[in-house]
Amino acid sequence: MTEATSTRVAIVTGAARGIGAATAVRLAQDGFAVGVLDLEESAGKETVSAIESAGGRALAVGADVSDAEQVEAAVDRVAAELGAPTVLVNNAGVTRDNMLFKMTEVDWDVVMNVHLRGAFLMTRAVQKHMIEAKWGRVVNLSSVSALGNRGQANYSTAKAGLQGFTKTLAIELGKFGVTANAIAPGFIQTEMTKATADRMGIPFEDFIKGAAAQIPVQRVGQPEDIAHLVSFLVSEGAGFVSGQVVYAAGGPRA
Repeated sequence: MTEATSTRVAIVTGAARGIGAATAVRLAQDGFAVGVLDLEESAGKETVSAIESAGGRALAVGADVSDAEQVEAAVDRVAAELGAPTVLVNNAGVTRDNMLFKMTEVDWDVVMNVHLRGAFLMTRAVQKHMIEAKWGRVVNLSSVSALGNRGQANYSTAKAGLQGFTKTLAIELGKFGVTANAIAPGFIQTEMTKATADRMGIPFEDFIKGAAAQIPVQRVGQPEDIAHLVSFLVSEGAGFVSGQVVYAAGGPRA
C-alpha cells in the first residue's frame, strides 16, 4: 500500500487562517494528509508550511467553493496528489453584515453562495470518495448566529441552513459509513471577529473583554477549541455521532 493510500486524507476549506488553519494543523497532527483549500492557493502556503515543518503532509489548493468547476478540479487534485479524501470540513465563510433595510442582494448572495452553495458543492464532490471507501466524515461549520443575530440576516440564515443540510447528509449517507455533524461556534478570536469589532468602532481588546464577560467560562474561544472538537468528530470513536449540532460557545449559548 502506498503512502498516499495508507493515510486518510482530509480537506479543510477556508484553511488559510483562523479556525480553518487550526483545524488543518490539528488534523495533520492526528495523522491525516490535508488538502488546504482557500480562495487563493498562495494563501494556504503558511498553513501547509506549519504542517510540513511538523512532519505532516499537506497541499495548498486554490478554489472558489461556490464555483462547481473549481470545486471538482480542487477535489480531483487532492485525490491525485494526496489520496482520496474521506474527511471534509466545510469551514469557508464570509460576512457581509448589515441591517435588513441596508442589505443588498449582493450582500445576501455572496454569503449564501460561499456558505451554502459552497458546502453543497464540496460535499457532493467529496462524497463519492467516502462512499467508495465505505467510511467518511463531514463537519460543517455553523454558528451561534444560526439562532438569530442583529445585522446578520444573511449569515444567520446561511448558518441555520447548514444545520438542515448536515442533518440531511446524516440520513442519506449513514448507510455508507459516513457521519455528518455541525459545529456552531460562539465568539472565537479570529480575523473575522476583529473585522466585526472594527466595523462597530470598538477596540478589539475591549470587544473580547466584553464578550468574555457574557460567557459562562469567562473567556472567548480560540480556533484551537474548534479544531479539537473537529478532531473528535472525525475520529473512529465518533462513528455513532451523526446529524448533531454542537454549540461550542463556552456555555449553553453565547
